[in-house]
Amino acid sequence: MKSLNTLALLCLSALLLFSCEGNRASVPTVSLAQTDTIPLKVKVKKDTIRITAVGDIMLGSAYPTKANLPADDAVNSFQEVAPYLKGDLIFGNLEGCFLNTGKSTKCKDTVSNSCFAFRMPERYAGIVKDAGFNVLSIANNHVGDFGSKGRKRTMAILDSLQINYAGLQSHPFQIFEIDSVKYAICAFAPNENTLSINNLAAAKELVTRLKQEANVVIVSFHGGAEGARFEHVPRANEIFYNENRGDVYRFAHGVIDAGADIVLGHGPHVTRAVELYKNKFIAYSMGNFCTYGMFSLKGPNGIAPLLQIKLNGEGDFLSADVISVKQDKINRLRLDDQDGAFHKIKHLTNTDFPGHQLDFSEEGKISRKK
Repeated sequence: MKSLNTLALLCLSALLLFSCEGNRASVPTVSLAQTDTIPLKVKVKKDTIRITAVGDIMLGSAYPTKANLPADDAVNSFQEVAPYLKGDLIFGNLEGCFLNTGKSTKCKDTVSNSCFAFRMPERYAGIVKDAGFNVLSIANNHVGDFGSKGRKRTMAILDSLQINYAGLQSHPFQIFEIDSVKYAICAFAPNENTLSINNLAAAKELVTRLKQEANVVIVSFHGGAEGARFEHVPRANEIFYNENRGDVYRFAHGVIDAGADIVLGHGPHVTRAVELYKNKFIAYSMGNFCTYGMFSLKGPNGIAPLLQIKLNGEGDFLSADVISVKQDKINRLRLDDQDGAFHKIKHLTNTDFPGHQLDFSEEGKISRKK
C-alpha cells in the first residue's frame, strides 16, 4: 500500500508540474490502474539488459481516404526485420493514433499537401503487438490529430494489449516489471497534451522520483527540427515552423543528471548522432523506421537504425548493434546491406561530439572506448 500511495502521488505531481508549465490542457483525472500491482524496488539481479529501440512507426492512415493504407493491410510491415525485434524491451515511437473513425481536429477534413493527420485502423495495433513491441512513446505531434477521442482510444487499445506507454499529461509515465527488473518509461514532446520537453525542471523532478521507484528509467523525447538539413545536434533550442522543438542536448543531459539510464530520441525524421554521457546512452534521433504513406523517404529520410542496446544491471551502456534499415514507397521497410544508418551515425557522432567515448571500429557495432 505504501508503494501504491507513493506512485499515486508521483503521477499526480507529474500532471500538476506539466499542466502548470504552460500547456493548454487542463489537469486530467489520475488513473491508478498502471501502478496498483507494482512491487517495491529491489536490486537488479540481471547482468545484461537488452533494449531494442527504433524511431517513428505509422503503418498507414485511413484518413483522409483508405487509399493511404498499404495493399497488404499492413500485415507484412515488419516482416523483413522480425528477427531483430528481440530483447527485454522493444521500443518505438507511435506516430499517430489508433482510431477507426473520426474527423481530424487539425486538418478540418480537407485534403492538403501541407496538413498531415494520421489515423491508423485499430486492428493495426495487433500488428505492432505481434511484432514484439512492448514499450511505446505516444508523446508527439500526431497523437492528437483526432483530439481527445483519438488519444483515449489509443490508450484503451494499448492497455488491452498490455503494451506499456507514456507521454501524455493523462498518462505521464508507466512503471512495469520484466524478468525481475523494474522499469519506468516517461516521454516528452513540445506538443499540446504531452509532457513538455521545454520544461526541463519538471522533467528532471519526474525522472528523479521515478528512479526512486524503478531500477532502470527510460526517457524518450520527440524533439528537434525536421528533415535532411537538420541532421546535426545543435546545443540550442531548435525552432521549426515557429515552434520551439526543444534543446535536445540540454534536455538529454539534464534527465541523465536526474537519474535516467537511457535517452531515446525521435522527431527529426532523420538519423542523428549518439552519445555516451555519464556512462548512459543517448540516441538523438532514430529517424523514420516504419512509416507508410505521407512521409518523405528521400535521401537521409529513408534510412534508419534498429538499435539493439545492451546495458548492465546498473543501467550503464555496454554496447549496441546497429541494424541498418531503409524504406522507399515501393519496397517499404527492409534491411540495408550498405549499412547506411550505421555509417551515418558514425559520421555524425564524430562530427557533433569530437572526443566522444564510443568505438565504431567494428562494422555495425558501437562499443565503449577502452
